[in-house]
Amino acid sequence: MRKLFLSLAALALIATPAFAGKYNKAISVGDKAPTFSGIPAVMGDKDANLSLDSIKEEVVVLVFLANHCPVVTEYEDRIIDFTKAYQGKSVKVVAVCVNDIDSDRLDAIKVRVKDKGYNFVYGYDESQKIGHAYGATNTPQFFVLDKDRTIRYTGAMDDNRSEGKVSKTYLKDAVDALLKGESVEVSETRPVGCGVQYTKGK
Repeated sequence: MRKLFLSLAALALIATPAFAGKYNKAISVGDKAPTFSGIPAVMGDKDANLSLDSIKEEVVVLVFLANHCPVVTEYEDRIIDFTKAYQGKSVKVVAVCVNDIDSDRLDAIKVRVKDKGYNFVYGYDESQKIGHAYGATNTPQFFVLDKDRTIRYTGAMDDNRSEGKVSKTYLKDAVDALLKGESVEVSETRPVGCGVQYTKGK
Protein backbone atom coordinates (compact mmCIF):
# COMPACT_ATOMS: atom_id res chain seq x y z
CA MET A 1 0.00 0.00 0.00
CA ARG A 2 2.82 2.37 0.89
CA LYS A 3 4.48 1.72 -2.47
CA LEU A 4 1.18 2.38 -4.23
CA PHE A 5 0.77 5.67 -2.36
CA LEU A 6 4.26 6.81 -3.26
CA SER A 7 3.73 5.84 -6.88
CA LEU A 8 0.50 7.85 -7.02
CA ALA A 9 2.22 10.83 -5.42
CA ALA A 10 5.00 10.66 -8.00
CA LEU A 11 2.44 10.51 -10.81
CA ALA A 12 0.68 13.54 -9.37
CA LEU A 13 3.91 15.49 -9.53
CA ILE A 14 4.58 14.41 -13.07
CA ALA A 15 1.04 15.32 -14.07
CA THR A 16 1.35 18.85 -12.72
CA PRO A 17 0.76 21.26 -15.63
CA ALA A 18 3.82 22.89 -17.16
CA PHE A 19 2.59 26.30 -16.10
CA ALA A 20 2.49 25.37 -12.40
CA GLY A 21 4.15 28.11 -10.41
CA LYS A 22 3.63 30.63 -13.20
CA TYR A 23 1.12 33.45 -13.02
CA ASN A 24 0.40 34.41 -16.61
CA LYS A 25 -1.83 32.35 -18.90
CA ALA A 26 -1.12 34.33 -22.08
CA ILE A 27 2.66 34.73 -22.21
CA SER A 28 5.80 33.26 -20.71
CA VAL A 29 9.20 34.70 -19.95
CA GLY A 30 11.30 34.12 -23.05
CA ASP A 31 8.41 34.79 -25.44
CA LYS A 32 8.61 37.54 -28.02
CA ALA A 33 6.69 40.52 -26.67
CA PRO A 34 3.34 41.10 -28.39
CA THR A 35 3.63 44.19 -30.54
CA PHE A 36 1.32 47.18 -30.17
CA SER A 37 0.86 50.45 -31.98
CA GLY A 38 -1.37 53.49 -32.25
CA ILE A 39 -2.48 53.53 -28.62
CA PRO A 40 -3.55 57.10 -27.77
CA ALA A 41 -1.52 58.41 -24.86
CA VAL A 42 -0.29 61.48 -23.05
CA MET A 43 3.19 62.56 -21.98
CA GLY A 44 3.12 65.55 -19.67
CA ASP A 45 0.74 68.04 -21.28
CA LYS A 46 1.18 66.67 -24.80
CA ASP A 47 -0.76 64.02 -26.68
CA ALA A 48 1.28 61.02 -27.73
CA ASN A 49 1.01 57.52 -29.16
CA LEU A 50 2.28 54.23 -27.82
CA SER A 51 3.95 52.01 -30.41
CA LEU A 52 6.46 49.34 -29.49
CA ASP A 53 8.35 49.56 -32.78
CA SER A 54 9.04 53.27 -32.27
CA ILE A 55 10.83 52.78 -28.94
CA LYS A 56 14.60 53.01 -29.41
CA GLU A 57 15.77 52.29 -25.87
CA GLU A 58 17.35 48.90 -25.16
CA VAL A 59 15.01 48.04 -22.29
CA VAL A 60 11.26 48.63 -22.21
CA VAL A 61 9.23 48.56 -19.00
CA LEU A 62 5.53 48.18 -19.77
CA VAL A 63 3.21 48.65 -16.81
CA PHE A 64 -0.55 48.28 -16.69
CA LEU A 65 -2.16 50.95 -14.50
CA ALA A 66 -5.63 52.14 -13.49
CA ASN A 67 -6.52 55.53 -12.05
CA HIS A 68 -9.18 54.15 -9.73
CA CYS A 69 -6.94 51.51 -8.15
CA PRO A 70 -5.68 52.27 -4.62
CA VAL A 71 -2.73 49.91 -5.11
CA VAL A 72 -1.62 51.93 -8.13
CA THR A 73 -1.84 55.03 -5.92
CA GLU A 74 0.49 53.32 -3.44
CA TYR A 75 2.99 52.57 -6.21
CA GLU A 76 2.84 55.65 -8.42
CA ASP A 77 5.56 57.58 -6.56
CA ARG A 78 7.81 54.51 -6.84
CA ILE A 79 7.14 54.31 -10.58
CA ILE A 80 7.91 58.01 -10.98
CA ASP A 81 11.15 57.62 -9.00
CA PHE A 82 12.07 54.52 -10.98
CA THR A 83 11.56 56.35 -14.28
CA LYS A 84 13.68 59.26 -13.07
CA ALA A 85 16.47 56.95 -11.89
CA TYR A 86 16.80 55.34 -15.33
CA GLN A 87 16.60 58.45 -17.49
CA GLY A 88 19.51 58.47 -19.92
CA LYS A 89 20.22 54.76 -19.32
CA SER A 90 18.41 53.42 -22.40
CA VAL A 91 15.33 52.39 -20.41
CA LYS A 92 11.83 53.41 -21.53
CA VAL A 93 8.88 53.24 -19.15
CA VAL A 94 5.45 53.17 -20.74
CA ALA A 95 2.09 52.69 -19.05
CA VAL A 96 -1.28 51.66 -20.39
CA CYS A 97 -4.78 51.24 -19.01
CA VAL A 98 -7.48 49.06 -20.54
CA ASN A 99 -10.34 49.35 -18.02
CA ASP A 100 -13.68 50.30 -19.52
CA ILE A 101 -14.79 52.70 -16.78
CA ASP A 102 -15.00 56.49 -16.81
CA SER A 103 -12.31 57.06 -14.19
CA ASP A 104 -9.76 55.09 -16.21
CA ARG A 105 -10.38 56.41 -19.74
CA LEU A 106 -8.07 58.77 -21.63
CA ASP A 107 -9.61 62.04 -20.44
CA ALA A 108 -9.18 60.96 -16.83
CA ILE A 109 -5.66 59.75 -17.57
CA LYS A 110 -4.73 63.21 -18.87
CA VAL A 111 -5.93 64.77 -15.63
CA ARG A 112 -4.05 62.23 -13.53
CA VAL A 113 -0.81 62.70 -15.46
CA LYS A 114 -1.00 66.47 -14.97
CA ASP A 115 -2.03 66.39 -11.31
CA LYS A 116 0.55 63.80 -10.24
CA GLY A 117 3.35 64.80 -12.60
CA TYR A 118 3.82 61.44 -14.27
CA ASN A 119 7.16 61.43 -16.12
CA PHE A 120 6.33 58.49 -18.40
CA VAL A 121 3.99 57.97 -21.34
CA TYR A 122 0.55 56.79 -20.24
CA GLY A 123 -1.92 55.45 -22.80
CA TYR A 124 -5.43 54.06 -23.00
CA ASP A 125 -6.38 51.06 -25.12
CA GLU A 126 -10.14 51.07 -25.54
CA SER A 127 -9.99 47.80 -27.49
CA GLN A 128 -8.27 46.07 -24.53
CA LYS A 129 -6.22 44.05 -27.04
CA ILE A 130 -2.89 44.86 -25.40
CA GLY A 131 -4.19 43.63 -22.06
CA HIS A 132 -5.31 40.31 -23.50
CA ALA A 133 -2.09 39.93 -25.51
CA TYR A 134 0.08 40.33 -22.42
CA GLY A 135 -2.23 38.42 -20.10
CA ALA A 136 -2.53 41.43 -17.80
CA THR A 137 -4.64 40.60 -14.77
CA ASN A 138 -3.72 43.27 -12.22
CA THR A 139 -2.77 46.89 -11.80
CA PRO A 140 0.03 47.64 -11.39
CA GLN A 141 1.56 44.77 -13.39
CA PHE A 142 4.99 45.03 -15.00
CA PHE A 143 6.63 43.53 -18.07
CA VAL A 144 10.31 44.01 -18.90
CA LEU A 145 11.41 43.60 -22.53
CA ASP A 146 15.02 43.34 -23.64
CA LYS A 147 16.62 44.92 -26.73
CA ASP A 148 15.26 42.10 -28.90
CA ARG A 149 11.81 42.72 -27.38
CA THR A 150 11.78 39.39 -25.63
CA ILE A 151 9.95 39.27 -22.31
CA ARG A 152 12.50 38.87 -19.52
CA TYR A 153 10.40 39.69 -16.45
CA THR A 154 6.73 39.86 -15.55
CA GLY A 155 4.96 40.47 -12.27
CA ALA A 156 5.15 42.85 -9.33
CA MET A 157 7.45 45.83 -8.86
CA ASP A 158 8.65 44.61 -5.48
CA ASP A 159 7.60 42.45 -2.55
CA ASN A 160 5.58 44.86 -0.41
CA ARG A 161 2.82 47.41 -0.97
CA SER A 162 4.33 49.42 1.88
CA GLU A 163 7.43 51.08 0.45
CA GLY A 164 9.19 51.16 3.80
CA LYS A 165 8.92 47.38 4.11
CA VAL A 166 10.27 46.45 0.67
CA SER A 167 13.11 43.91 0.79
CA LYS A 168 13.10 42.61 -2.80
CA THR A 169 13.14 44.95 -5.79
CA TYR A 170 12.17 42.59 -8.60
CA LEU A 171 11.70 45.21 -11.31
CA LYS A 172 14.92 47.09 -10.57
CA ASP A 173 16.90 43.86 -10.36
CA ALA A 174 15.57 42.68 -13.72
CA VAL A 175 16.35 45.96 -15.48
CA ASP A 176 19.82 46.20 -13.92
CA ALA A 177 20.62 42.65 -15.04
CA LEU A 178 19.62 43.38 -18.63
CA LEU A 179 21.64 46.60 -18.73
CA LYS A 180 24.66 44.59 -17.60
CA GLY A 181 24.04 41.89 -20.20
CA GLU A 182 23.22 39.35 -17.49
CA SER A 183 20.33 36.94 -17.08
CA VAL A 184 17.42 37.90 -14.84
CA GLU A 185 17.54 35.82 -11.65
CA VAL A 186 13.87 36.23 -10.66
CA SER A 187 11.97 36.41 -13.92
CA GLU A 188 8.37 36.02 -12.79
CA THR A 189 6.43 36.93 -9.67
CA ARG A 190 2.76 37.02 -8.78
CA PRO A 191 1.23 40.35 -9.84
CA VAL A 192 -0.57 42.25 -7.09
CA GLY A 193 -3.20 44.96 -7.08
CA CYS A 194 -6.64 45.57 -8.50
CA GLY A 195 -8.05 43.21 -11.09
CA VAL A 196 -8.10 44.40 -14.69
CA GLN A 197 -11.72 44.99 -15.72
CA TYR A 198 -12.23 43.41 -19.12
CA THR A 199 -15.42 43.89 -21.08
CA LYS A 200 -17.07 40.72 -22.31
CA GLY A 201 -16.74 40.32 -26.04
CA LYS A 202 -13.59 42.44 -26.31
